[in-house]
Amino acid sequence: MACACATEPMSSASLWPQIQAEVGAAVCDGPQQCRTIAIGAKACGGPESYLAWSTQQSDGQKLKSLVAQHRSLREAELRRSGMVSDCSFVTDPGASCQAGRCELLQRADGKTAQ
Repeated sequence: MACACATEPMSSASLWPQIQAEVGAAVCDGPQQCRTIAIGAKACGGPESYLAWSTQQSDGQKLKSLVAQHRSLREAELRRSGMVSDCSFVTDPGASCQAGRCELLQRADGKTAQ
């Protein structure tokens, strides 16, 4: 017998825990294992932020697929809501292995790029 259960539509927020689980602790032995990936979407285009991840721990293809789905859902949410953004460009800060974890690099002003 088929379930007539109501299912919630997929949203970018519901996909976020899967992305976080795939990244995990972003464990690394050296900077060569650290990568960044653009996350989300802004109304004017481009990503909302970047996330550091490790090739040692994460499946890059799976992570890229999840992030692409997340971006697509986020773009649809922005269109539906009519949301606007500040149109500032978020640059890729790069990542490095710090104390055994991949971390986003610091900006010149000492803040972590988001």
